[in-house]
Amino acid sequence: MHEYKGALDAEGKRFAVVVARFNDAYTSRLVEGAVDALARLGAVEEDVEVFWVPGSFELPGVALNAAHTGRFDAVICLGVLIRGATSHYDLVAQQAAAGIARVFPATGVPCIFGVVTAENLEQAAERCGSKMGNRGWEAAHAAVEMVNLGEAFDGWAAEETLLVEESEGHDHDHGHDHGETTEAPAPAETR
Repeated sequence: MHEYKGALDAEGKRFAVVVARFNDAYTSRLVEGAVDALARLGAVEEDVEVFWVPGSFELPGVALNAAHTGRFDAVICLGVLIRGATSHYDLVAQQAAAGIARVFPATGVPCIFGVVTAENLEQAAERCGSKMGNRGWEAAHAAVEMVNLGEAFDGWAAEETLLVEESEGHDHDHGHDHGETTEAPAPAETR
């Protein structure tokens, strides 16, 4: 059996931290936790860029653009959503989670969900640096671990790259008889 784990070593790696300004009394603590964790794991200040967006709904779009630049080894998304009296919380939480989840497979750049979803102010405070730890710190650890785990695959591949490689290595015949025989193309080279 072979087992792979990503090392907690951020030295020489670059990170984008995309953070929602809404609820900034809490999100600023998440950023502090993430930046502190990255520094303790070996990242230097020049290798961490922080992008502030209006709210958690905007996190996925900026995360996708940051990942597409090719400048970052991972993207960390931070926000705080606190349930209110309307369904707005549910809509934003669902869209933020779904959008952030699409970034990694689309780009091959690990994108970490560090959005706190809380029922009330007390829960938010607990998850932003008091009793329950700091989700920013935890998200930074996850980002570093995922970047280094990718080394087991010689880096992460984007969904579109995988699909192209698959189609290049497949004759597209699907068992249909077209009256002629063609040689299947050679499999695509891997890194």
